[in-house]
Amino acid sequence: MQLTVIGKQIDVGDALRSHVGDSLEAISAKYFENAIDANVVLSRQAHLYRADIALHPSRNVLMQSNAEAADPYVAFDMAADRMAKRLRRYKRRLRDYNKGRDQAAEAPLTAQAYVLDAGADGAGDDDIEEAAEQPLVVAEMTTEIESLTVSDAVMRLDLGGLPALLFQNSAHGGLNMVYRRQDGNVGWVDPQGTQQTVA
Repeated sequence: MQLTVIGKQIDVGDALRSHVGDSLEAISAKYFENAIDANVVLSRQAHLYRADIALHPSRNVLMQSNAEAADPYVAFDMAADRMAKRLRRYKRRLRDYNKGRDQAAEAPLTAQAYVLDAGADGAGDDDIEEAAEQPLVVAEMTTEIESLTVSDAVMRLDLGGLPALLFQNSAHGGLNMVYRRQDGNVGWVDPQGTQQTVA
């Protein structure tokens, strides 16, 4: 597993880097044969340390977790424990999911990202000032829209700590979205519905 440990406003010494590496190796070896890579960012925010972990256990799965504490070791250990709990919860389903993905040779949909510039259309100064008060919509990459079941999409949402996930519903081929609601539950948007048309 390729490991990257970055410190922001904190010096990551050899002891902390070794602790991070050993912990992530133990977690990934317990649940996966060969994890691809892991990125750990340790930062300081006022009197607290924050640890952000991103782990690719397989090609199509990204796991993220984070935690804050008064000590960088404790912050990392808390974030690693959260990741291990998620892995434990989804271990069997992840194995089944990866086996199914290896057998499928279907080309995935892709979504292209764009940067919207409010002043690019020759608008007047008043329009530009008004647009400057609004947030700029920025997206940075082309991403695959994977074909998933609803339960697999919810699993990916939880593992990645994502606010929302767009996917192609494998039951009917339409685009669906799952998202984290403010009450802590998961919402599911299925504009097409699950009815399949018979030709």
